[in-house]
Amino acid sequence: MKKLILAAAIITTITGNGMAQENKTDFRDKLTFGLKAGANYSNVYDAQGEEFRANAKFGGVAGAFLAIPIGKYIGIQPEILYSQKGFQATGRILDGTYNFTRTSSYLDVPLLFVLKPSEFLSVVGGPQYSYLVRQRDVFANATTSIAQETEFVNENVRKNTLSLVIGSDINLKHIVIGVRANWDVIRNNGDGTSTTPRYKNVWYQVTIGYRFYRNN
Repeated sequence: MKKLILAAAIITTITGNGMAQENKTDFRDKLTFGLKAGANYSNVYDAQGEEFRANAKFGGVAGAFLAIPIGKYIGIQPEILYSQKGFQATGRILDGTYNFTRTSSYLDVPLLFVLKPSEFLSVVGGPQYSYLVRQRDVFANATTSIAQETEFVNENVRKNTLSLVIGSDINLKHIVIGVRANWDVIRNNGDGTSTTPRYKNVWYQVTIGYRFYRNN
């Protein structure tokens, strides 16, 4: 988290100094709409499972956002994103080892509260609702049994979950560079009966977007 904040601060300083003379548009009090796309770097935490070990993986993210001002220095920003999360994992289940990669595709709906200390920088944070659209497991271990794969296919997975988001946006006229840290507050399993690993998603997100607004 400290590294993420430090990186955002460095990028802000460099880009802000370079663009200060060119960017004369202060749209903090404007209603704006934008599209964005980028990448997630995701893993899991608070995991429970026999000899369960997970490594991070990359996934894509794309969607839209709406910036609604509440005065010049604060606002709210709802978004809707198609977001890929997941992990690579090894562990034991049904007295055997497994090795697989999980890709979980979510429809994410963050509701972000925005602080706008300058026209170049916005600080965001808030809750996020996520709905699991699709989940795909790829087993890479030749010793994995059909029974083990069936156990993963039939696991009790939570479709709806809640997350928290913090981050910042760097605003360069129409271009918006977003950096986020996100983590689930609810585990992936539904009623707790599944023997497959239980975990919460955590992911870092970097996006670049294009903001539409009217000059007036």
